[in-house]
Amino acid sequence: MKRSIVSVALLSLFLLMTGCGGAVGQSSAAKQAPVAVAEKPAATEKYTTRKLTQGTKVNLIVGKTIIPATLNDTKSAKELISRLPYEVKLNKYSHDYCGVMEKPLSYDQADVHNGWQNGDIDFATDGNYFTVLYKDEDISKQFGFQVNMGVINAPLAVMDTLPQDITMRIEVAK
Repeated sequence: MKRSIVSVALLSLFLLMTGCGGAVGQSSAAKQAPVAVAEKPAATEKYTTRKLTQGTKVNLIVGKTIIPATLNDTKSAKELISRLPYEVKLNKYSHDYCGVMEKPLSYDQADVHNGWQNGDIDFATDGNYFTVLYKDEDISKQFGFQVNMGVINAPLAVMDTLPQDITMRIEVAK
């Protein structure tokens, strides 16, 4: 019994340290007409660090908020695109929204790295996590198993306006 309690505590600590939990809750966002988030930067707003000039334009939809994004041409991103439209339940953590994908994405080992850049959309291979990382790139090298799939094309602060538990719908932009 004591051993199982320690095992559960260690697993919980691991999930907390990776910034991503396994079980996810229901979305608290009401189903209403979506409202797009502007892609034009204001002088004081922070945007994604990584810049993509090519890729597949998608929308990340949470309730009535539409967050424009671009997916790159990695094996993982291409597989995600083939599944669109796709929904995933995510939880908010200190620097990201993260949730377990029902079916893992394939990836090239050469694309796996430590860390992220603010605004990245990643697949974390160690837990089949879909993540939108929007803070703390300066301390991110301690987190491994990341495969970058793209970036959000909106002010990073939009992520702070979302509820704790969300359902994100990803679809090709029209």
